[in-house]
Amino acid sequence: MTGTSALRIEVDDVTRPAVLVLLEEHLRNMHELSPPEHVFAFDAAKLRAPDVTLWTAWDGDVLAGCGALKQLDATSGEIKSMRTPANRRGRGAGRVILAHLLAVARDRGYRDLYLETGNHPAFGPAQHLYESVGFQRSGPFADYVENGSSVFMHLSLARLTRSSGLEAAR
Repeated sequence: MTGTSALRIEVDDVTRPAVLVLLEEHLRNMHELSPPEHVFAFDAAKLRAPDVTLWTAWDGDVLAGCGALKQLDATSGEIKSMRTPANRRGRGAGRVILAHLLAVARDRGYRDLYLETGNHPAFGPAQHLYESVGFQRSGPFADYVENGSSVFMHLSLARLTRSSGLEAAR
């Protein structure tokens, strides 16, 4: 990838082989880093639910990453399945996907976005990305409960400004 502007973002139906491989990598890695009962990553079937939309980012015909939005209610959503393939990390795809998810959330009229991630040090880069756009650590939301393995984060979209750095990535 020569630059993040070259990425093409598409709504995905979660049937393409490259997407299924990436989701398998994601689930496998989550189980390596967190206790099984505290892995909340979605598999392909859960990503096909009517209240979930998955987007994939493509560099030509190469999958550069994915991310999903789950509608929690009329004014809030949850970010799910943010993933960049291990061999493509550090190239900006995660930031482009996150910018897209934030723009869609705004277009849908969401006021709040939430996410759950792990507390293992390997989740540090993802947490830093989320914090860089204004997500703050919070308590559990929706059906989550405090479990010692999760980090819960919240973003008020009303507070998100165009100076967040994500508008340029769109």
